Amino acid sequence: MNVLMEVKNLSLELGGKKILNGLSMELWESHVHAIVGTNGAGKSTLANTIMGLSGYREFEGEILFRGESLRGKDINDRAGMGITLGWQEPARYEGLKVIDFVLAPLIDKDRSAAEQALLTVGLKPEEYLYRAIDKTLSGGERKKVELASILAMKPKLAFLDEPDSGIDIESIERIFRAVKILKEHGTTVVFITHSLAVLKQADHAFLLCGGRIVDKGSVKHIRRYFEEECMPCECRDPDIRRGRNEAK
Repeated sequence: MNVLMEVKNLSLELGGKKILNGLSMELWESHVHAIVGTNGAGKSTLANTIMGLSGYREFEGEILFRGESLRGKDINDRAGMGITLGWQEPARYEGLKVIDFVLAPLIDKDRSAAEQALLTVGLKPEEYLYRAIDKTLSGGERKKVELASILAMKPKLAFLDEPDSGIDIESIERIFRAVKILKEHGTTVVFITHSLAVLKQADHAFLLCGGRIVDKGSVKHIRRYFEEECMPCECRDPDIRRGRNEAK
């Protein structure tokens, strides 16, 4: 399998606390990975660090994308390399129309590309193309618009943070279908989730606890995390271990 991204001994402190702690992993080309773990395990912090968000760039270790180090590159640099992130709570963009947002990353501003992407995620183009991305859109609608933008972009690597958050059953099926299309186009997708339904859509999964990868393997192997009280690891943080139990 071809390695798209390699993370080596990644550590990051926020507010004087180590959130990522010597984390290492490989992401493979044209695969759907899942990173699972309870709240506080470091899942979103890992995605924010890989994406290069402000406040997450002073890390120890190495992040290599196609063999090239991401150190010193900001979010725009990484987006230009083909790395993107779908937020758990998508932002509002007052005054920006849906069509402009979806087509923003594309050189060819072809309306049909925006229409097709919206249809794929279950939004009717005639109703949404010229709506503003503001408070008139629900969180679920904004999440679909964001995914439509990722579909149109066809990135090399896409992180989707809690893709089923605030989404109904029909809509999450649309999202799963969109992820399959991304994979067919060669995109590596990484779910950040503590949902078994989302985990089942992956080809391979990592279990994150205490800021480090404590297990990895097939979905069948990692799903034991959802079925057992706690999987063996060296984590001694009582808040994280309590959070595991609360997530059951």
